[in-house]
Amino acid sequence: MNLPNKLTVLRVIMVPFFVFFMLTDVGGAANKWIALILFAAASLTDLLDGKIARARGLVTNFGKFMDPLADKLLVCSAMICMISTGQLTAWFVIIIIAREFIISGFRLVAADNGIVIAASYWGKFKTVAQMFMVLVLIADLGGVFDTVGTVLIWVSLILTIVSLVDYVVKNIQVLTQGGM
Repeated sequence: MNLPNKLTVLRVIMVPFFVFFMLTDVGGAANKWIALILFAAASLTDLLDGKIARARGLVTNFGKFMDPLADKLLVCSAMICMISTGQLTAWFVIIIIAREFIISGFRLVAADNGIVIAASYWGKFKTVAQMFMVLVLIADLGGVFDTVGTVLIWVSLILTIVSLVDYVVKNIQVLTQGGM
């Protein structure tokens, strides 16, 4: 278990704590800030684990599998919480999660055929946009940040759709090889 993989596992472990502070009022008004700090820290582990793994030659099959899964778990959990808080609509979150299921399905079929589908730049842009969107929405600072949040919601949605189309176009042969 190398450092990048430990950071990925840490991100997964942080998710239930983040959700707890998003959906309870145990800490009162501090909950929002605790959730914000947890989400920001977890998002930073996403940046660090990949950089460290590539720089030190520590890329592993565990990391290739768990890193995107940890990202999905973190971001999707946050967005599901935000339906409950009224910050996001269900249809928006359903589109985001549907994209994740489709890409995961592609990856499973590809893996069954001995093919690894690497993350695309569109997928990385999508994840970064979603993470910034979540941070801005949790902070809920009002004023111009409401507009920034709305813009980030739409940018996240557009990047979600663009990255889905990009994955499908680039990897459609995976489905034909998989006997579908």
